Amino acid sequence: MTRRSFNKCMQTATSWTPPSTVNGLRRQQPLLRQAVRASSIAVECQQTAAASTVPYDRVRRQESTHAPRARTIIAAVIVAAATLTFATRRQVYAEAPPKEPDKGERLIRLSEIHEHGRNAEKFWVFKGDRVYDITDWVPNHPGGEVILRAAGGDIGVYWDIFTIHNKQEVYDILEQYFIGRFDPQDLVGGKPPSEHVDDPFSTDPDRDKALIVRSSRPMNAETPASALQTYLTPVNAFYVRNHLWVPDLANGEGYRLTVEMIDGEEKQYSMKDLRAKFKQHTITATLQCSEWTGVRSRDVLVDAGLDVVNLDEDIQHAQFAGAEAYGASIPIDKAIDPRGDVLLAYEMNGQSLPRDHGFPLRVLVPGHVAARSVKWVNKITMSGEESTSQWQQRDYKCFGPNEGSNPDWDSAPAIQEMPVQSAITNIRRVPQDRLNNSRLAQVYGLEEDAIVLEGYAFSGGGREIVRVDVSADDGRTWQQAQLIESNEKGAKAWSWKQWRIALPRREAMNYFCVKAVEESYNTQPETFEAHYNFRGNLSSGWHRVPVPESTD
Repeated sequence: MTRRSFNKCMQTATSWTPPSTVNGLRRQQPLLRQAVRASSIAVECQQTAAASTVPYDRVRRQESTHAPRARTIIAAVIVAAATLTFATRRQVYAEAPPKEPDKGERLIRLSEIHEHGRNAEKFWVFKGDRVYDITDWVPNHPGGEVILRAAGGDIGVYWDIFTIHNKQEVYDILEQYFIGRFDPQDLVGGKPPSEHVDDPFSTDPDRDKALIVRSSRPMNAETPASALQTYLTPVNAFYVRNHLWVPDLANGEGYRLTVEMIDGEEKQYSMKDLRAKFKQHTITATLQCSEWTGVRSRDVLVDAGLDVVNLDEDIQHAQFAGAEAYGASIPIDKAIDPRGDVLLAYEMNGQSLPRDHGFPLRVLVPGHVAARSVKWVNKITMSGEESTSQWQQRDYKCFGPNEGSNPDWDSAPAIQEMPVQSAITNIRRVPQDRLNNSRLAQVYGLEEDAIVLEGYAFSGGGREIVRVDVSADDGRTWQQAQLIESNEKGAKAWSWKQWRIALPRREAMNYFCVKAVEESYNTQPETFEAHYNFRGNLSSGWHRVPVPESTD
């Protein structure tokens, strides 16, 4: 822990005072969680400082003063948490129908709610006839400041758009911020007046009809298998993975990238600046394989004032923020590695980025999970901490197969580099009469009906695929596939490796299997069960495909 982080934790732990009422506890639940963490860290810091040989004299003076207070806070927090748990069990849906206000409940006029919009100091919303002050919730909201779109109005209308909110646990959180009821004078037919809000998804771009859509708001769509046969995936068929809507940034002329140093100093760049000032680089990288062109993050950070030779020890992460509120981070070592090939990309397969894929600028972090390659990036921050976004802290992580859907999120590191993976993308039959004088017959020595299997394999961290093993009998026997040469670009093996194999038709029994091996000789586990996790992340067991009855 750095001195700066230690001091920040001490200040949080020693300044929090448990409220005296249950309602106060409800309002301060986010702060309560912070106090638990900060108080524990404060005591841990005392133990660490006592055992450390590092001359943190200032730390030792502070821990002797604050540690007793931290222990007191831990005890208070435990009592407060127990009280809060008991109290919130009685929470009801924030969907409760209008009723006569309880005696002493505050009545709030609609005009007053409207005064607490996104530009006010306090943010209020209503749902049904209940009014909430969500000011303290905003910093802890998983979607960041997206919630401010509803400030000063009806949050229920937005939750009809973002349907993920329509569940009891979210309503329970909202109830913690209850401040009063709608004044009956403003009710229409016994209900708050309906409000129209702009649908943020209404300006999303049109998509190729061949994409396999899994959800439309936000858009999540798969590439059809037919488009996976080429080394570079066509742009129109490239998979779409959006967490929110696609921001409408017009032609990108007014776009600015802000880079913030650890001391708060900032420097801005337009798209024209980035293209004119820095050397352009092109790499091939697997988010599904494409060519990406842009400028290196290292070059931009150096220009903005980062000393990459004598790096400040307090800088541990590069945080990226997107225009639609998504955020993520990577270790600073990756961001400044001259062979790490992290790009601020503005082209994809030789053309400007499409809107769905980050126009006008996105981060491209090859070898890492695609969730770190932030689209529509408009800010980069040098920090001692990871991104605090929902997607860094409570999403792309892995847990044991025995852990349920409510794990200790802080116990697991955020996913960065990807494990080795492979897949079968095409199966076709080649009759004996078509093998005559064919290259497949020459390579595999086949003189009878054959089945051709094709697919891809890749691994994270730039580790090259060195072998692909294929089985026609569910893993009892194996043969090695032919690795297809490609014109990959970049300092390391960031792109996938395509493979092909032809097998005698008579050998095919029940299931085809494939597994890949990379240069460190890491390979895939036989099944998914041993490393299954409730999020489904990093599932990299053998890919099994049933032998089809007909493979013509």
